[in-house]
Amino acid sequence: MPETVRAVALASPSEVPQLAAALGNALVSPVESELCLLIPDPEDDREALENVLRGRTAAVGHTVPLNDAGSSVRWARRLLELTPPPGAPGGAVNGSVNGGIGNNQDGKVLFVDDHLSMLLLLQDESLACALSSRWLGPLAELTPRQSERLEVTLLAWLESGGAPEAAKTLQVHPQTVRYRLRQIEKLFGSALRDPRTRFELEMTLRGRRLLGQIRRQRTRAGRRARTVAAGVRPLGVAREARVNGL
Repeated sequence: MPETVRAVALASPSEVPQLAAALGNALVSPVESELCLLIPDPEDDREALENVLRGRTAAVGHTVPLNDAGSSVRWARRLLELTPPPGAPGGAVNGSVNGGIGNNQDGKVLFVDDHLSMLLLLQDESLACALSSRWLGPLAELTPRQSERLEVTLLAWLESGGAPEAAKTLQVHPQTVRYRLRQIEKLFGSALRDPRTRFELEMTLRGRRLLGQIRRQRTRAGRRARTVAAGVRPLGVAREARVNGL
């Protein structure tokens, strides 16, 4: 038995036995009533694994000791939950600029190792909301539009380290960023000069951005489901229409 393993979570669990046969050295085990694929963890097999999984929606967990395989399974499944289905616009986060998943339209396999910070921030949505309440209080009296503008600007500044760099990220003039930063400084005061506060604010804003994108993803998924349901005619109605020549 291998000392360390990684889990592979599939959008279609019925494919687990087929993939296990293709990989040759994989373990198949039920975890929480669902078949799971566990693979040994040689560090140089990523490209081979991507080739086997090509065209499928899948997530590969982090490396763990065999007796802790459940942890790799849990986070692989969580990453899969945050992944938009093939063909869906957007994602939990889009692209490398936002540090997230992006569009999984091509079924590209995702690795937990590439999304550790995102998964950490989103492991508990209630705590992410509590962080927002704790650190973004100074923005509470603003309109939603004003608050969003300052949040985006503050996060860009924290991530990039300067007004010119933040302006490039936001695609606005540097003077616009400086004006917004003066507004932010009036609201937050000297706290922005404290490294711990800046860290907490960046973590809070990143989590808030991720949550917003996940909620939009869920809303789109709900709308698609309602659209599909509305377009399905009951079988009895269809038969009656044919009988009446309609």
